[in-house]
Amino acid sequence: MTSGEFSALLQRLMAAAQAGDAKAFAACFTSDGVYHDYIYGDHAGRPEIERMLSELFHRDASDYRWEMFDPVCNGSIGYAWSLSAFISKVPEFAGRPVLIDGISRFELKDGLISDYSESVNGGVAMVQLGVNAQRIEKVLQRWSKALHERPASRAFLARAKSAKT
Repeated sequence: MTSGEFSALLQRLMAAAQAGDAKAFAACFTSDGVYHDYIYGDHAGRPEIERMLSELFHRDASDYRWEMFDPVCNGSIGYAWSLSAFISKVPEFAGRPVLIDGISRFELKDGLISDYSESVNGGVAMVQLGVNAQRIEKVLQRWSKALHERPASRAFLARAKSAKT
């Protein structure tokens, strides 16, 4: 995939996400693509990715915006910095605005996304929502545990400090 094709794919993905067009959003993924969301978990396959956008994202947020900046692509892997914003519809936090920045990683195959993951500071989002400190700590502990359990993290920690990848 060229850099231009990657940028066009990101534009389609963002437009579909903001419009709540779950079918168009999922069409940006391979049929067996996986979306790893830091809040809603992993969603594999287009039907599950559609469900995530329509039944989770847009259930919990209004005025949703998501833009990608500075995309880079080597043909099979792409990265972009993003900003997203929404107004919470979750009853406990209804009406509260949230702004999130992050870095997204895309594994690409046949012009589509085969695997999507993101790195965001969810703690900042929780503070904007007004989540209490004990709940934030519990969530961050769960995320820390998940980070340490990832195969890539385990391999990284297992390598000698001076070992090269």
